[in-house]
Amino acid sequence: MSDISTFGSVPIISPLTTQTDKLLRHPGPAATENSKIEKSAKDFESILLGSWLQQAEQSFGSLPGGDDDEDADPGKDQFQGIAMQSLGNSMTAAGGIGIAKMIAKQLHKAADLQGAAVPAQTLPAHRE
Repeated sequence: MSDISTFGSVPIISPLTTQTDKLLRHPGPAATENSKIEKSAKDFESILLGSWLQQAEQSFGSLPGGDDDEDADPGKDQFQGIAMQSLGNSMTAAGGIGIAKMIAKQLHKAADLQGAAVPAQTLPAHRE
């Protein structure tokens, strides 16, 4: 067995102390922007699906000629709305119907175009 106390004068360097390693540990603005785009697209699809499901439930949820007693449960529409939003969230989390992917693709293209245009605008004009 070696004596560990002999290493007391050697500074211990953490493997993640270089600038590159620090940048790798913390996602940059591009990674943050990508996650925001993905989340926004999924949130939109979830809200859209919930709205469609709620409208479909209201259209097909009752039988024509059936006795609808609207006064029986005053909170029925609110609870059904919450249930349809939850179902929309679940459908989106399971992959959805592809709307979020299409929106995210277009938002990524727009962000890439905007990112490419920004450096050209920030360069000072060359005067002679």
